[in-house]
Amino acid sequence: MRLAYLGTSDFAADLLRRLVAAGRTPELVVTRPDRPKGRGRRLASPPVADVARELELELAQPIDVNSFAPVLGLDAVVVCAYGALLKEPLLSEPGLLNVHPSLLPRWRGAAPIERAIMAGDRETGVAIMRPTAGFDEGPVCAVAREPIGPEDDYASLSGRLVAAAAELLVQVFDEHPPFVEQAAEGVVYAEKIGPDDRTLDPTRSAVELDRVVRALHPHIGARLADGLGVRRARPLPDVSAPPGLSRDGDRLLLGTAAGALELLEVQPPGGRPMEAAAYLRGRDLP
Repeated sequence: MRLAYLGTSDFAADLLRRLVAAGRTPELVVTRPDRPKGRGRRLASPPVADVARELELELAQPIDVNSFAPVLGLDAVVVCAYGALLKEPLLSEPGLLNVHPSLLPRWRGAAPIERAIMAGDRETGVAIMRPTAGFDEGPVCAVAREPIGPEDDYASLSGRLVAAAAELLVQVFDEHPPFVEQAAEGVVYAEKIGPDDRTLDPTRSAVELDRVVRALHPHIGARLADGLGVRRARPLPDVSAPPGLSRDGDRLLLGTAAGALELLEVQPPGGRPMEAAAYLRGRDLP
């Protein structure tokens, strides 16, 4: 099978590595151009580019993938978290497949894993679909379901989803299941995570805020309004705490509308992550 792989993110990079391990090595990997990153604004490669170079795969980083002729005419073109809108002539490729980590039509869009955790969903999954001009609206040919545990964060859940996606893709390559149009009911969009999504709002419950922390760990990170990063936390629904930050012995608490959120690991602005006990030392909190 002559295969091209289009992807950009860490999730897409993990899937690429698993496909190669499964014996489905693409003859061409396509990702976004290098971009400035970090405080120094130095050029950095997308995660997929790093994996392609590590595995010594043919790599291309076109400015416009839709006019990039080498991806056309192959047996299959797999797209996963590429981060750019697909257009013609690429959309007309007969072997075009998209890997989307949700149970479509729920959580179409840019942040399906994060939004599923934040919403308190009990399960999510992976869908293999055919891309269309609509936003994740194309027909689906295969689905794998995955439960979301009460302690799952982005890292643990995405790790299981990428493993499921690799197995599902191999199955699709071998069995060629038919495509079925998505249901018109149950459509929910997973908007890109913005600054407001990261900020923990104490007018919400401790359980809700715990889901935000887990959904954004470790790749984005939640934070308080004053900029203190919150990397790990634990909801205490039956514990009351005053508004704002307070201490209970060695415990760092955030008062919420319902219960308290115990902050287990935090990161001061410009500083390194630290345990809550270390953060409390030398700080006068109520």
